[in-house]
Amino acid sequence: MELLVEGVGHAYGDLPVLEGIELAVRDGEILSLIGPSGSGKSTLLGIMGGLLRPTAGRVLTRGAAPAGCLNPLTYVFQDFALLPWRTVAANVGLALEHHRLPAGERRARIEDALQRMGLAEFRSAFPRQLSGGMRQRVGIARALVVRPAVLLLDEPLSALDAQTRDLLVEEFLAAWRRQRTTAVHVTHNLGEALRLADRVAVLSRRPGRLREILAVDVPRDERGRPDRAARLAELSEHLWSLLRDEARAADRELAGAR
Repeated sequence: MELLVEGVGHAYGDLPVLEGIELAVRDGEILSLIGPSGSGKSTLLGIMGGLLRPTAGRVLTRGAAPAGCLNPLTYVFQDFALLPWRTVAANVGLALEHHRLPAGERRARIEDALQRMGLAEFRSAFPRQLSGGMRQRVGIARALVVRPAVLLLDEPLSALDAQTRDLLVEEFLAAWRRQRTTAVHVTHNLGEALRLADRVAVLSRRPGRLREILAVDVPRDERGRPDRAARLAELSEHLWSLLRDEARAADRELAGAR
């Protein structure tokens, strides 16, 4: 399924946050969305997912949802939002509770999501027994259990240490390859964006406008190879050149507002 953003703008009262966003997220791709603090990345993601109504423009979907899709648009947030009194399996199954599914299909979906995120042996554990990385795996499994058409990820790895983040990126990609779900991924981390994305969309500082969409021209399976490091470094430097001055300006603006 494709996600089409047409002339989207948004304001909170008198404060303009987004302006004139035109963007097409292609079927089966991962698009990373980056920009300086306050550029409206999370606001744009909320509009894409229908959590916010834009003050201008619209968001459309095009194409059929995959077989077995229960929620066409599904979120993964930075906050794991797990229920502490539920086991891992019960937290994953929470997303299915308002759907009328046969018990056997419900169990099969939960088991598949647990297997995809390497959680099968932790199905009976409680959130307090898990590391931050494991808790976020549960959050991703909960999103995958509904077999979404579009997955919306709002900085899901930013609270994790670098080693855990790298491991989770690899596990997420392994799970993603099984279905090639269309995904929009908000991040501040350029390395994370270049590891995950087919394309990277860069927003300006507030009001956020689309500055550039950069195609990551290194095949995803080759991005860990030493002979591809130079090209990835070039792409990272180009992205940083788009962000550097605006990030400084946004930081001064935010500091002045405190």
